[in-house]
Amino acid sequence: MIKKQKHFLDDALLIITMAVLAGCGLIYEYLLSHYAGRVLGVMESTIYAMIGLMIVAMGLGAFAARKIKCAFNGFVYLELIIALLGCSAILIIGGLIAFTQLLPHIISDTFSLPPDALPKGGIFKQLSFLAFNSPYFFGLLLGFFIGMEIPLIARIREDIHQQHLANNLGTIYGADYIGAGIGAAIWVIFLLSIDISKAGAITAALNLLAGSVFIWRYWSKLKWRKTFLSLHFVLALLIIIIFNYGNNWLNQMSNLLYLDKVVYSDKTRYQQLTFTERKMGLGQDSIINFYLNGRLQFSSMDEQIYHSYLVSPVLAGSARHDNILIIGGGDGLALRDVLQWSPKSVTLVDLDAQLLDIFRSPLQHLPKKLGQQIARLNQLSLQDPRVNIISGDAFVEIDQLLKQKQIFDAIIVDLPDPSHPDLNKLYSVNFYARLKQLLAGDGQIAIQSTSPYHAKDSFISIGKTVEAANFNHVQQYHDNVPSFGEWGWTIATKAGISPLKRLNKLTELEIPHVWLNLAMVKSAFNFSTNFYHNKDKIGVNYLGSHILYQLHQQAWLDQQGIIDNKQQNTTN
Repeated sequence: MIKKQKHFLDDALLIITMAVLAGCGLIYEYLLSHYAGRVLGVMESTIYAMIGLMIVAMGLGAFAARKIKCAFNGFVYLELIIALLGCSAILIIGGLIAFTQLLPHIISDTFSLPPDALPKGGIFKQLSFLAFNSPYFFGLLLGFFIGMEIPLIARIREDIHQQHLANNLGTIYGADYIGAGIGAAIWVIFLLSIDISKAGAITAALNLLAGSVFIWRYWSKLKWRKTFLSLHFVLALLIIIIFNYGNNWLNQMSNLLYLDKVVYSDKTRYQQLTFTERKMGLGQDSIINFYLNGRLQFSSMDEQIYHSYLVSPVLAGSARHDNILIIGGGDGLALRDVLQWSPKSVTLVDLDAQLLDIFRSPLQHLPKKLGQQIARLNQLSLQDPRVNIISGDAFVEIDQLLKQKQIFDAIIVDLPDPSHPDLNKLYSVNFYARLKQLLAGDGQIAIQSTSPYHAKDSFISIGKTVEAANFNHVQQYHDNVPSFGEWGWTIATKAGISPLKRLNKLTELEIPHVWLNLAMVKSAFNFSTNFYHNKDKIGVNYLGSHILYQLHQQAWLDQQGIIDNKQQNTTN
């Protein structure tokens, strides 16, 4: 009876340990793939590649576990290695990327090379390639060691029972699957909203705890006991240090990827926010750049060009401006321009509540100087009493607007490029067709449509997708925005004459703009000869097809080559 009770306690300990370790393993997969997606800029494919690579590595690790002679000692070493890699991998990756980006500048400064002779080719290009792809290397390592856990736990159970256990692997795999599911839930509910270095440290602490409990329970079966205790103590200190300071170190290393000084960085549940500042000398305002996940969203130097083209043509050609809908635009800059047209109400729908809070009350959430600059830039438009802010997924929220039978005189879609499947659905026929139902009969819709130069097929596909949503007239226009290069927009009417014909009836813009005038707007509808020559070969982005996402990813990869540019200005 005592023996059975002892075995019961051992089994309970090992099964619970396996479940905890399975959850940790899944979290490590998510941590590395999430960080790699931010670094490489191709989130979806990176996540799939990382998870697939780690699963293969886990299989190799399971085979390699046969070479470990003592399962008890091997398991303790294994958890030490996994905890060390788990808490430090992200920091090492960030350090490698920062070093390869800084090295050409160090050499340039050392040898006083001119700016156009910055060494970026050859070995520097190869080092940059290796650094940016180092997440896969660490994924391979972690997966390999994680794969050893199940075989070792299985051997330990049979050693304790002193017999072959018929359902041994089934029991352990059951604990593994359940633990992985719990780990996924913890990631989504809790870890996704905290700093990535803290998430790694917390997960590594669980591995260390599992090893510590194992040492306590099987002290008599272990060699090098004092060594194990010393290593656990040292690693515990390292985890505590990384938990407290790792995010600051990671931010400092990430800051080296930006040309300008990083003045504020924060992480929301959905994205990494970064503000940089470029000082322009005495008597001149600094230039503020805002990035989401490392991609430039706006620059105070020329954002008025982008937003004037997004807002002015659609409102100038609309019969009324009483009720306006903005999808995206959480920075309040498009809203600022819309409010100049004296609407009675504006509804703004944006996913990220934390981002909205920052731009709604920049003086409260940002450093004083930066907060003042953002407040001047967006004129605190998000605080205007005429504005109704909805924090949520626009794909879902517009259904609520439809149920409320709301009608808008004009709709402005100011979303990031379709660089992720979750964004791709907001560029689909389904989404545009539902927006059309919200539009007044003589209303217009304007959509930011990526670069007609850098992502030409994506640009054309957006236009074709709007056409497939049965808008009456769909036209596209473009101009140069220095921070982004050539940029494009799509405009469509629900009924009546085309957008350009409406503009041709005007003698001037009703609301004068500091940059844009009517002649510039009209000329923006002209494209180079044969620009649309392959339009018939470009697909329409239906919901679930991911055609636009794939086109955008291909354009992104073509423009990047390897990702060796400090500023990827391809998303607005």
